Amino acid sequence: MTAPVLSDPDMWDAVYADPSVPLDRELLRKIVVDQQRPSRRWLHPIARVVSRLVVGVVSALKRILPFRWMPLGMMDVLCVWFLRRFVDPDAVELLIRHFVIETNVVNFVIRNTDARIDPVTLRPTALAGLGDHAVVEHDINVYDVLIALDGAPVTARPRAQLDFQQLDMPELDPERYRRRPLKLDIQTALCFMNIPFSMALSLEEYRRAVHSMRFDDSFLEMLALITDDDTFRHWKIGGLSLWLDSNVDVPRTVYRHALICEYAHAHLVKLAAEAGRPARA
Repeated sequence: MTAPVLSDPDMWDAVYADPSVPLDRELLRKIVVDQQRPSRRWLHPIARVVSRLVVGVVSALKRILPFRWMPLGMMDVLCVWFLRRFVDPDAVELLIRHFVIETNVVNFVIRNTDARIDPVTLRPTALAGLGDHAVVEHDINVYDVLIALDGAPVTARPRAQLDFQQLDMPELDPERYRRRPLKLDIQTALCFMNIPFSMALSLEEYRRAVHSMRFDDSFLEMLALITDDDTFRHWKIGGLSLWLDSNVDVPRTVYRHALICEYAHAHLVKLAAEAGRPARA
């Protein structure tokens, strides 16, 4: 009896072809290519360990010396400089894109609930826009919205009455014209950027920033309730907001958080198109 000939499928071909992924094919291609960069394979495992060790030492020392080791403005300057010189432009574009995506999702919740807060305005379109405390602001927006919802029930609304305003993606400028001695992937870049982030924030600010990503499940649940669509619940990861734990792999958690936001946003865009109101500014 002749043994069956096994195929030799490519893992990335399967990832790209996965019909359950709701993302636009061009966006999916950029994410797949970014994860295939040499830095992701060879440098990321080292950078991940180094980042956790350095941030752990910084956190321990800050309990003894509890002052701000680096101005927030300096953190912004270092991170933008690093992105301009050592991170692939496509990875930079994905990072800028995340700020816009999260703002779009947050504003959808605001516009379709009785939240007592104006829509947030953090939608950078260029690399320079990641300065001016954008990283801190985008974490704070999550808390402000949740607090503004205190006592306001989140309930389903008829699809025809949902406000799908501002689900668009503006043209983004990752400064492709700049010469970069290195072109790191986004996950490796996050490992290095987490170091000045931990140095610039106080222990409580850092803890608050890390904990903001535990609200991903909360926003997915609200989106499911507002749209009466269980699809959003499929992407929950069991991140209970009542469980406070800052001892996590922050770059890994940030990357997962960004993917969750992309999935949720893509499904909102799909719902808007089905309702005859495609994403617009």
